[in-house]
Amino acid sequence: MYDLTGFQRDLLYVIAGLDEPHGLAVKDELEEYYESEIHHGRLYPNLDTLVDKGLVDKGEIDQRTNFYTVTRRGEREIAARREWENQYVDLEE
Repeated sequence: MYDLTGFQRDLLYVIAGLDEPHGLAVKDELEEYYESEIHHGRLYPNLDTLVDKGLVDKGEIDQRTNFYTVTRRGEREIAARREWENQYVDLEE
């Protein structure tokens, strides 16, 4: 996960938190978080990067719409990242 951009990590986390979201659902979640518009030219190439890295699977709902799910590798990467973060930021006191 160290080689992902912050945006790619956010995409991965959103996909992990939703049930087989399509691209526009992911886009909507991130626009709410970032409080700004996410352009398709930024969203879909970054989703494809996550697929290429084996962190996300892409399935087809219909000819125009895909859905995304986090792979087991993606789940392991998220868990490892959270463990690493907890070494430095422990909010549970």
